[in-house]
Amino acid sequence: MIELRGVHKQLGDRQILAGLDLAVPKGMNYVLMGPSGSGKSVTLRHIIGILRPDAGTVLVDGQNVAAMDRTQLMALRKRMGYLFQNGALINWLSVVENVSLPLREHSRLSRHEVHDRAMAVLKTVGLEQAADQFPPSISGGMKLRAGLARALVTQPEYVLYDEPNAGLDPIISRQIHELIVEVRDRLGVTGLIVTHSRACATHCGDRIGILDQGRIGIEGTVAEMTAQDHPLAKAFLGGGAD
Repeated sequence: MIELRGVHKQLGDRQILAGLDLAVPKGMNYVLMGPSGSGKSVTLRHIIGILRPDAGTVLVDGQNVAAMDRTQLMALRKRMGYLFQNGALINWLSVVENVSLPLREHSRLSRHEVHDRAMAVLKTVGLEQAADQFPPSISGGMKLRAGLARALVTQPEYVLYDEPNAGLDPIISRQIHELIVEVRDRLGVTGLIVTHSRACATHCGDRIGILDQGRIGIEGTVAEMTAQDHPLAKAFLGGGAD
């Protein structure tokens, strides 16, 4: 379980988080929404220990992330996958080399074992035929699927998704949404999804929270949130497909 309790964070002269309380139970896809600059990506960075709170506590399975030393943080990050916006692939590495990278850097698997696991995950996301291609030669949707494969290759318990369908057309976005749901249902992975997309939130999410002035302004299940008359719910979930 991921928990943030009373988390405050100021960056420069801006108060980004102001007493954020958030709980993501295991086996759930939790969707975090909010205006640009409201602290969505900052929240993700606290969970993986890139940022530390000015006040409050960030817990993963009861362990205080801010209190972890480098070795403990590395162990935590092995249990987490992170899907960056647009996949964030390395252009001079092939797709399979990009996916293999976390295993080459952080595991003791043989080269053959690394390759086999990378290919297995590429098959899961429907990208095994593009394994030897390079990022500049594949589409945006393929790059995102490759990024998801890289996030999954370490067999994580959690995946943090940062705008997983940004810039994609509706058809490719729907494919990404289906993959995110499959990752939860078939692999048992817990997800925290940062998105502006109503379609992503309602298709992938079990629970939705909307940030407002540095904390959760409103929260509920997808059904509860889409039926809400609250201004935040109407602004982010009131209609449209994107």
